[in-house]
Amino acid sequence: MFDAAVTRVPDAAQQVHSQPAASPKPDPHAAHSHAQPSTGDAHHDHPPTASARPGSGEGTHHTDAVTQPVEPVPLPTDAERAAAFPLHGDHHAHGRTLNGLVRFNRFEAWDADPGSGQDWEGNAWLGGDVQRLWLRSEGEREHGHTTAADLEVLYGRGISPWWDLVAGVRHDFAPGPSQNWAALGVQGMAPYKFEVSATAYLGEHGQSAFIAEIEYELLLTNRLVLQPLLEFELHGRDDPRRGIGSGLSAAETGLRLRYEISRRFAPYVGLVHERTFGSTADHRRDDGEATRDTRWVAGVRWWF
Repeated sequence: MFDAAVTRVPDAAQQVHSQPAASPKPDPHAAHSHAQPSTGDAHHDHPPTASARPGSGEGTHHTDAVTQPVEPVPLPTDAERAAAFPLHGDHHAHGRTLNGLVRFNRFEAWDADPGSGQDWEGNAWLGGDVQRLWLRSEGEREHGHTTAADLEVLYGRGISPWWDLVAGVRHDFAPGPSQNWAALGVQGMAPYKFEVSATAYLGEHGQSAFIAEIEYELLLTNRLVLQPLLEFELHGRDDPRRGIGSGLSAAETGLRLRYEISRRFAPYVGLVHERTFGSTADHRRDDGEATRDTRWVAGVRWWF
C-alpha cells in the first residue's frame, strides 16, 4: 500500500500542473511565493515528495528521525528465577517433590422408598509428578449397616501427561465375606476432558471383575458446576455368597449440581439411578430387594 500511495500522489499533482493557465499574465507574487504560507490552492502548492505518508496526501521532509532498533530483553539468570519462584527453585528436579492430596468426590446422604442411607467415594495420593501412592475407597450404608465397602492401595506411574498406570491390591469389607483382589488399571483425562478410571481385578478364588467410571464437569458459572457420572461393573463368574452374577452386573448414572463455596468445599444436590442386570438382578429378587432404584441425594465434595 505504501508503494501505491507514493505513485498515486505525484501523478495527481502532475495532472494539476499540466493544466493550461487561466490567464497569460504572469503572477506578480510569483517571486515571493516561497515566503507565503500555503493556501491550499493546487496551483500554488508544491507537489508532495516521494516520502509522503500512505493515504495522507501530504508531503514529509527527509529529515524525519529514524527509529533506532530496541535492544532485546536479556534472558533471566538463575538467581532471578529463584527470586521470582522461591517454591520452585529447582527446575530440573521433575518428579522429586513430595506432595499429597485427600479428596472426597462424593460424601452424601439419600432418602428413598426402601429407607435412608449414606454413600461415599474418595481417594488420596502421595508422591511426585511421575510416581505416586494411591488410596481409593468407596462404600454404602443403609439402615445403619454397611452394605458395601472397599479399600484399594495402588502404585501409580505417569505414562503420559494425562494418564497414570496403577497397580496394587483391593480389599472388600462387604458385602459378604471379605476378600482380596489384585488390581491393574489406568486413570486420567480422556479427550474433551472426560475423567476416566478403568480397573481390572483378579480375586482369590478365580473371580475376576472390571469396573469403569466416567465423569465430566460442566462449568455453568465460576462456582456452579454440573457433574454427570456413569459407572458400570462386570464380573467373570457367579458369586452367590455376595449376590453377584456373571456378566454386566450393575450400572449407575448420576447428575450432581454443586456450588463451590471455595475450591476445597462444595455442597451439592443430585439425582442418581442404579440398576442391576442378569444373575445379579436375580439374586436381588430372591433376597426381596429391588433391581433398580432412583433417589435424590445431597452431600458435599471436599479436599485438603
